[in-house]
Amino acid sequence: MAALLLVRYGELALKSPPVRREFERTLSHNVLEQFLAAGESCRLRSDHGHLYVEADDATRAIRILRRVFGVTSVSSVVEIPTDRDAIRAASIEMAAPLLTEGRSFAVRARRTGQHPFTSQELAASVGSDLLDRFPDRHLRVDLDHPDVELFVEVRDARTYLYVDREAGPGGLPLGVAGRVAALVDGPRGALGAYLLMKRGCRCAVVPTPEGAPLVEKVLRRFDPKARVAEPVSDPARIDVSLSSLADETHADGVVLPLLIEDYPNAKVRWGERVVFSPTVGFSDEEVEGRWLAVERLAA
Repeated sequence: MAALLLVRYGELALKSPPVRREFERTLSHNVLEQFLAAGESCRLRSDHGHLYVEADDATRAIRILRRVFGVTSVSSVVEIPTDRDAIRAASIEMAAPLLTEGRSFAVRARRTGQHPFTSQELAASVGSDLLDRFPDRHLRVDLDHPDVELFVEVRDARTYLYVDREAGPGGLPLGVAGRVAALVDGPRGALGAYLLMKRGCRCAVVPTPEGAPLVEKVLRRFDPKARVAEPVSDPARIDVSLSSLADETHADGVVLPLLIEDYPNAKVRWGERVVFSPTVGFSDEEVEGRWLAVERLAA
């Protein structure tokens, strides 16, 4: 039986309707590209604000979706009709193995559409169902710090139940915001490229030998089709290689791993070329922490 994943996206919802539709199409295309690159198949459908992915292996599918820019979070869900008895039965089945002796829980309910109950009424009702079903387990409701959270999301005629969320990278879908060429000589350069990709930019890369493993093991996970030049070991050739790659890919600018004190000289060197350096204000410790988080998403 195929697993069903509910995929959420954040910033896309803030765009005007025509832009949002275009971004949603790009997001769906990117999801399919990621599954194809991983050698996996999936089926997609959507409603207002959510994407639904059917795949054979939920764990594998979640790992893939965590590498798609624009995705804010993913949940493995059970889909049922919006029917009170069906919601009760599915909630009890999902919660039963999690609500062991003495545990606390909370039911979080949300609705889209017209229904004969409010979100608060539904949450309270499902909570009562669980307490009534397991009276010998000494369960308790804790809305602030529960051991278990059960989410009930009602979307018109269909309802989705889940107990967990896996974070995605967020941002905008890859490919909606132009092109850049990035120098990746280590974590600072890799993080700079990642941050531009997260804003929707396609990123071609010139790595140094030190940066090449970060490109292959991490950045390519987020864009399997990224253009990557041969590693450049001669510092005197880095600017030439990056400029050449920027011209070949019609890049809107270059991404450099600069510190604040490096920026004036870089502007002189690159002249009219647009220079991006999203990590310019980060300390080495901040770069390290943020890059570790990126590596966890790519794993």
